[in-house]
Amino acid sequence: MINVLINAYAVAPNWGSEQGLGWNWVINLAKYCNVHVITEGEWRKEIEEAVDKLPHKANLHFYYNPLPDKVRRMCWNQGDWRFYWHYRKWQEKTLEIAREIINHQKIDIIHQLNMIGFREPGSLWKIDGIPFVWGPIGAMKEVSLGYTDGLDSKAKFKLWLKNHVSRWQMLHYPLSKNAMKRAVKVLAATSEVGEFIRTHHRKDVIVMNETGCYVKETESIKKSSDSFSILWVGKFDYRKQLPLAIKTVASLHAQHPELQLHVAGSGTPEQIKEANRLAEQLNCANAITFHGKIPNTEVHQLMKDSDLFLFTSIDEGTPHVVLEAIQNNLPVVCFDTCGQGDVVNDKIGVKIPVTNTRQSVHDFSTAISKLIASPETLQRFRENCHQRQQELSWDNKIRQMVNIYKDVLSWK
Repeated sequence: MINVLINAYAVAPNWGSEQGLGWNWVINLAKYCNVHVITEGEWRKEIEEAVDKLPHKANLHFYYNPLPDKVRRMCWNQGDWRFYWHYRKWQEKTLEIAREIINHQKIDIIHQLNMIGFREPGSLWKIDGIPFVWGPIGAMKEVSLGYTDGLDSKAKFKLWLKNHVSRWQMLHYPLSKNAMKRAVKVLAATSEVGEFIRTHHRKDVIVMNETGCYVKETESIKKSSDSFSILWVGKFDYRKQLPLAIKTVASLHAQHPELQLHVAGSGTPEQIKEANRLAEQLNCANAITFHGKIPNTEVHQLMKDSDLFLFTSIDEGTPHVVLEAIQNNLPVVCFDTCGQGDVVNDKIGVKIPVTNTRQSVHDFSTAISKLIASPETLQRFRENCHQRQQELSWDNKIRQMVNIYKDVLSWK
């Protein structure tokens, strides 16, 4: 059995995003490998309770490198750059823990798993004598500036500046360049990231989105013909483009009074106030239900009760929530970009190009109108989700990863 040491800052059962990504990777790898995981440990209690129930728990070993609560709060507050100073220190301590593990355990592969951002390759690539695998890597993408309607000049300037800084970092950031050179295998979370690495870093890369789904026998028949429910899930920030979803519903509301948008997620008090204000201004507030931040189980129930998943994000890796929609046989309408552009095909949904706010409102509205008018197409999308689940399943992904490990070890 292959012995793998994994650096995964964020790991937690019953979560999406980075935490769920880390959890699903390590518990599924442990079916085929002996897995040692170094993680931060905010969810240590939940991890240990969940691991104890796994049939292959003997193959899964956790090592915790905890941070103070104040640093954890910085991590939750995305955009708080103070966190990254602490994160670098955390990685230095993680390197010490890794060396201690290697002194006492046989380790065949070192795998840098998450955070998936290209700026965060950790420090385990500095260990000599053991093959280093990095990825899936995300975030190698500039943010589209075609959707800045409603932002003030300061916010627009910050996005412009972020793009310029990110571009330099994608090409020249020393930590990332050194880890890239050291890695024997590099995985890219999206085809866009893969193309950037091949073109600018001259590195062979395997495209493998960073998340997966579980094959489920979920009912794929619409429950009611009296309404048409659209689900939107995410944070109320620029990347997720909730205003675009609200404007799309407003453009459809008069022609389709049966349409209802369910919004699961939240933001700052100002963002919440602005979302409600926009709905009132566009005369579609009665067509929108704001559920706030709700447990993942409730999000899944909304998916089962909805007709369509509207995903308006313009800046992602591979969004776990899109995989969750597919897992619940929910057709998707999204942008043809980032990880969702790789995951959603024309058998389970509709993708539109990244352009600008006005054009995208038109494109989303047109796509949704056609689907409302064609229930047979929606039903076909629902039924096709089962096949797509199998293609995107965790088991398929992990088997591929284990084969990559074997390939790496065959070179030694």
